Amino acid sequence: MTRPPDGGPPVPEVTDQVAHCYRHPHREALVRCTRCDRPICPDCMRPASVGFHCPDDVDRAARTMRAPRTAVGAKLLQSPPYVTITLVALNVAAYLATGLQSGGTLRNPTESRLFFDWQLFPQAIHDRHEYYQLITSAFLHLSPLHIAANMLALAFIGPALERLLGWWRFIALYLLSALGGSVAIYAFGNPLGYTAGASGAIFGLFAACLVLVRKLGLDPQWLVGTVVINFIVTFSIPHISKLGHFGGFVIGALVAVAIGGLPKMRERVEPKVQAAGLAAVAALIVVVVAVRTATW
Repeated sequence: MTRPPDGGPPVPEVTDQVAHCYRHPHREALVRCTRCDRPICPDCMRPASVGFHCPDDVDRAARTMRAPRTAVGAKLLQSPPYVTITLVALNVAAYLATGLQSGGTLRNPTESRLFFDWQLFPQAIHDRHEYYQLITSAFLHLSPLHIAANMLALAFIGPALERLLGWWRFIALYLLSALGGSVAIYAFGNPLGYTAGASGAIFGLFAACLVLVRKLGLDPQWLVGTVVINFIVTFSIPHISKLGHFGGFVIGALVAVAIGGLPKMRERVEPKVQAAGLAAVAALIVVVVAVRTATW
């Protein structure tokens, strides 16, 4: 401000100094960021609830903002169900590997050496400690119809569960359910019987859907009907592993409770409590295997 010689009111100084964008020094800045007060050009202006923000403040806010979560605490993602796709691919790859190996065919892969080594044979697990069969057998299938039925079921219910649970909880549910079915056969089944298939894992997914039906937003009557039909088929058709289906179902239900709490529980279970619950289910499986081996 300057004051005239005659002592009149102050007159504003006229300046030709123009602010330039902090990101583009050769461009004039029309406004300033309402967060950091740095000058920004039209290309750097990001609309905000009040005024405009600069790109750096927008990026910083995006990094610190918490991603929306599902009812069990998983990040809410709209990406494809990569875990379900991977599990289907692994099952198909195992079927092709056993079917194309010497001795096996795509119609009957059970005669291949790989199928013989990976199938669930309780006597071999006990005598030769081939405990890996408890999980490898869950990726083997006896025929095209066998693998088609299991993979269709996985593709049908897997994506919804994966979106709700997130990738690591869904993997834990699938693998622990598969182990639950295998361990039930090892502990209570025929020691000289041979078993293979992903049905234990699939029934574990069915059980999890029942426990988490409210959080999934599914129709309870439809879901109960689907599960009942599958159990009717299990007990009606010969040569289907009833123990494998039942064991996978029980473990799947326990895993779902560990992750989401009881069906009527509305509070979200903390991740540490979820991890502890999953560890307890895994410990239960180990204890059953150890007791069966010790009392053989």
